[in-house]
Amino acid sequence: MEYIEYFFSNLNETYIYLLLIAAMIFSMWAQFNVQTTFSKYSKVKNMAGMTGFEAARMILDRNGLSNVRVERVSGNLTDHYDPKANVIRLSDGVFANTSAAAVGVAAHEAGHAVQHAVGYGPIKIRTAIIPVCNIGSYLAWPLIILGILTTIPELSFIGVILFSAATVFQLVTLPCEFNASSRALAALKESGRMGHDDLSAAKKTLTAAALTYLAALAVSILNLLRIIAMLNRNNRD
Repeated sequence: MEYIEYFFSNLNETYIYLLLIAAMIFSMWAQFNVQTTFSKYSKVKNMAGMTGFEAARMILDRNGLSNVRVERVSGNLTDHYDPKANVIRLSDGVFANTSAAAVGVAAHEAGHAVQHAVGYGPIKIRTAIIPVCNIGSYLAWPLIILGILTTIPELSFIGVILFSAATVFQLVTLPCEFNASSRALAALKESGRMGHDDLSAAKKTLTAAALTYLAALAVSILNLLRIIAMLNRNNRD
């Protein structure tokens, strides 16, 4: 009877752990999927022979962003837009690659540059909370554990708030990524230089990448719920 009572008193926490495991498996699959999808469509050359660099440059120039540089960076799928340096960095497999996948990735990063230029709401929020997220990544767990050990719940509460900032960051990141992909695909279609199959390959590549952000959000939310459930159990004990 004691074991049954214990099970039901912790039923919600058990569900959270099961969901967290499922989310982590989904996250691993999403990472594998984006790698295999990019590898597949990196072999599909676009009909215009346009490189990743040319795609990014075309979108930037069409949006009056000639001041944004496009540079090569080492690594695999290390592509990103750096708003502080005002530069798009494209990985070795994207910069000079003429595949539909490479053009899609490069256009996506150009989409982020356009977001910053037009003052897209979610990207402004994400940029604003980065400092808090950086602090939270270092202090959240130490404060939570310290609060438990010293029986000072206020410390754990501050830790939860800091951890929540990371979850909010993941939440705001999702529309930023989908919007950047939407801008990228629209710009590529409007250019008239990409065929139907090219656009389809680019879209599948960007969709696979978006799933990694969705998985990260799920893991972050469930980790937050796990922490709250753990603290509630500790307070009951």
